[in-house]
Amino acid sequence: MSDTTGSTSSKTPPPGCPAHGSAVQLGGLEYQQTPSQLYRTMRRDHGAVAPVLLDGDIPAWLVLGYPEVSYVTSHDELFARDSRRWNQWPNIPADWPLMPFVGHQPSVLFTEGPEHQRRAGVITQALEGVDQFELARECQSIAESLIASFGGSGQTELMSTYAHALPARAVLWMCGMPQGSADTEQLVDDLRISLDAGEGDDPVAAYMRVGERIMQLVKEKRDRPGPDVTSRMLQDPAGLSDEEIVQDLISVIAAAQQPTANWICNTLRLLLTDERFAVNVSGGRVSVGDALNEVLWLDTPTQNFIGRWAVRDTQLGGRLIREGDCLVLGLAAANTDPQIWPESHVGAENSSHLSFSNGEHRCPYPAPLLADVMARTAVETLLERLPDLVLGVDPSELTWRPSIWMRGLNSLPVQFTPAVH
Repeated sequence: MSDTTGSTSSKTPPPGCPAHGSAVQLGGLEYQQTPSQLYRTMRRDHGAVAPVLLDGDIPAWLVLGYPEVSYVTSHDELFARDSRRWNQWPNIPADWPLMPFVGHQPSVLFTEGPEHQRRAGVITQALEGVDQFELARECQSIAESLIASFGGSGQTELMSTYAHALPARAVLWMCGMPQGSADTEQLVDDLRISLDAGEGDDPVAAYMRVGERIMQLVKEKRDRPGPDVTSRMLQDPAGLSDEEIVQDLISVIAAAQQPTANWICNTLRLLLTDERFAVNVSGGRVSVGDALNEVLWLDTPTQNFIGRWAVRDTQLGGRLIREGDCLVLGLAAANTDPQIWPESHVGAENSSHLSFSNGEHRCPYPAPLLADVMARTAVETLLERLPDLVLGVDPSELTWRPSIWMRGLNSLPVQFTPAVH
C-alpha cells in the first residue's frame, strides 16, 4: 500500500496528464453486461488506481483495489467528501448528468468532521430504535400484499411489482408514513422515478415532490411524534433543523430503497439461475442467506460510488493524485480483487466486503442489518408463497441496467402456479 506524501499543490491537473491520455471511458455496452471483465482489464493495464473519464470526458480516478478503497475510505483527512473541493468544476456544465450525485447538497452525505459526526449520530440513534422483529413482520405483511396483487396471474415481472416496491414501503413505514394511503403510494412511485427514471419519466419533478412530501412528514411529526425514525430524529438533542432532517431522511430513504431493491432482485436471479441453489432453496433458509451474501461480493447493488476528493496532492496505488481530483470508489472491483481472493475463488462465507462502504462515511450502523431484514424477508416470503417459482425467460435474455453506478436488472420475469386465495 503506497504511503501518502504531501507536496506543492496545484489546483488543476496538468492539461497533458499522461495518465489520462490512456483513460478508460466509464460506460458502454461492456460495462453494462460484463463489468467484471472490464475491471480485470483495467487492473491489468493500470493497476489498483485507474484513470477514467466520466460523462463528457471529465477525468477522475477509479479505485479498483480492495486495500486502496479501504485506505481511501478510512483517511478522511486525505480523501474528503465535500465535492466543492473538485478541481473540475470550471469544466462541468449545469445540466451534467451526474450533477445529482456530485452537486453539493446540505445533507449528511457531503458533511465532514464534527458536523458529519453530529448528523450521522442522529441517523444512527434513530435507526437503532427500529425493532428488527417488528420490521420483519411489516416486511412480510408488505410482501404478502404485493404477492396477492399478482399471485393469481401465474406470471409477473418482479423488479417493478415486488423488488422495488417492498423496500420503499418498508423504509417509509420506518419513517412514520401511513401504510396503504394514496399519498404513500404516490411517494413510493416518485421515489422510484427520482432514483431510477424510465422512459417518459421526469426524475427532477419526482424528486421535488419527494422533498415536499418529506417536509410535510417532518412537520406532522413535530406536531404529533410517534415511534418512528422521523420523530426520533426530531427529538434528538443534537437539535437538527427541519431542513437538515428532510435532507437526511431523503438520504436514508434513497440508500434503503434502490440498493435494497437491486439486492433482492440480484439474489432472486442467482437463486433462479444457479444450480447450486436450485436443489434445496425451497426447503432451506441457509441457502437464501448464502445467496444474499454472495450477491454482495459478486453483484453488489452499488458497484461504484462517486466519490471522494483529494484534500492535497498525495500518492495512492503508485499514482500521483492531485489536490481536488475526484476518486470513484470501485466497490464491485474491490470486492473481487484477486489480492484478497487467490485463484479467483470468491467465497461467500465471510462478510468483509465493501458493499456498505467503509470508514466514517460507511452506511451508518444498523442500516446494513435493517437492509438485510428487508432483503431476506422479501426473498424468503416470495419463495415460501410461490414455491415453484421459475424464470420466465432464458437466463441469457436477462439484461443489466445501463448504469455504471448501480448493478441491477432491467427486468426479472417469472412464472409460477397461480396462487388461490
